[in-house]
Amino acid sequence: MASWNSIYFEVAYNVLGWIAFFSWSFSFYPQVILNYRRKSVVGLNFDFLVLNMTKHSSYLIYNAAMYFSPEIQRQYHEKFGDEMIPVALNDVCFSIHAVALTAFTLFQVIIYDRGTQKVSKVGSAITAIVWTAALVCVIVAWPNHSWLWLISVFNTIQVVMTTIKYIPQAVMNFSRKSTVGWSIGNILLDLVGGVLNFGQMGVQSIDQNSLVNFYGNIGKTLLSLEVVFFDLFFIVQHYVLYPERRDGGKAVTAAEQAEPFLGPSDKPESAQV
Repeated sequence: MASWNSIYFEVAYNVLGWIAFFSWSFSFYPQVILNYRRKSVVGLNFDFLVLNMTKHSSYLIYNAAMYFSPEIQRQYHEKFGDEMIPVALNDVCFSIHAVALTAFTLFQVIIYDRGTQKVSKVGSAITAIVWTAALVCVIVAWPNHSWLWLISVFNTIQVVMTTIKYIPQAVMNFSRKSTVGWSIGNILLDLVGGVLNFGQMGVQSIDQNSLVNFYGNIGKTLLSLEVVFFDLFFIVQHYVLYPERRDGGKAVTAAEQAEPFLGPSDKPESAQV
């Protein structure tokens, strides 16, 4: 197995990875805290949460299997040569934390005011289709022990779900002309994590003089790029397109000053993907 050529790059790799871990992990808390303070999840799209759970669960399966399974590591080396495993401990820790916090946010949906919002039929259908397809892949991989291929399927699922999960919230913000109820702190920390995660891969690539860690773990590469793209889009929505104003300490938009937040024409509805 390949080892680090430079201690400085190894230190930089670990530092960037753990900063990305804390940034991505902390990005869950602004939304959780916002829900708690408002005692409401109105404005938070439920499709986003359900799809996010599928995404993080799939990513956890990939990261944990790649990091802990000697058999999968052996298959990885057979395919890509004597290269470093492209999953770090911080990736596994992040996935565990992400699944736990997403589950907790879903619990908040149950106990707090959610207005008329619900998971859309499209969101439910996508989730069912994805997990059914994953089960079929497990059945196909089992006889030949094609474990590297199988976890690559889960890595692909998380990439696809990362793209899909953002769309309902983006559409919902557009429909309401507001980001009230959707925490921008989540997005800012998410953006920092995405940039640092990509930087971590870059450091490993420079040290090893190889791009294998990019295409050998294409899921992590695309994840970082997707996160940066969508987070920048949400930042534009929040600060440029639909800036908040304050009315007696309550966050409102310019449009909401003319009519109630939950008026007939502005009741949040789950976005259709």
